[in-house]
Amino acid sequence: MPTRILLESRPGAGKTTALRRLAALLPTDVATGFTTEEIRQSGARVGFALETLAGRREVLAHVDLPGPPRVGKYGVDLGVMERLALPSLRAAATEAATGRLVLIDELGRMELACTAFRHAVDALFAAEVDIVATVHLHRDPFTDALKRRADIEVVQLTPANRDVLPGELAARLQQSH
Repeated sequence: MPTRILLESRPGAGKTTALRRLAALLPTDVATGFTTEEIRQSGARVGFALETLAGRREVLAHVDLPGPPRVGKYGVDLGVMERLALPSLRAAATEAATGRLVLIDELGRMELACTAFRHAVDALFAAEVDIVATVHLHRDPFTDALKRRADIEVVQLTPANRDVLPGELAARLQQSH
């Protein structure tokens, strides 16, 4: 049975850092997926970039983007999801990818604004692939349904475990491969 883990915490707790550390601890050919990162100007957050594990990077959301959609003060470029996130996620959901690991940062409001992304995530959770994804504590119908699934383990990321958790997850995932 595939490993399916949702790393859950409040914003700013270190979910992205933990997922990036996990990716760095794994052999480069094992994982696919993406991370997100804040874009800051003069100390203020003005947007978010999406970066694939293969190194492709684009601005996902920014205060200067018009949207739609808009999430808070940010306009979201759903084309970035189509160009960067979806190709690797769709490929990982195929039968030929059985045994692969998918890292997703994150299952958040900006990413979930993309209907095709939600469908790709559903397909991944139906496939025989290992998944580690980050998710906020806040309520959302899509992520709440995932959290209730019996085949998904929800792991709380805290200041107390955020430094050791990537190593523990890497050891666990490599053992299952």
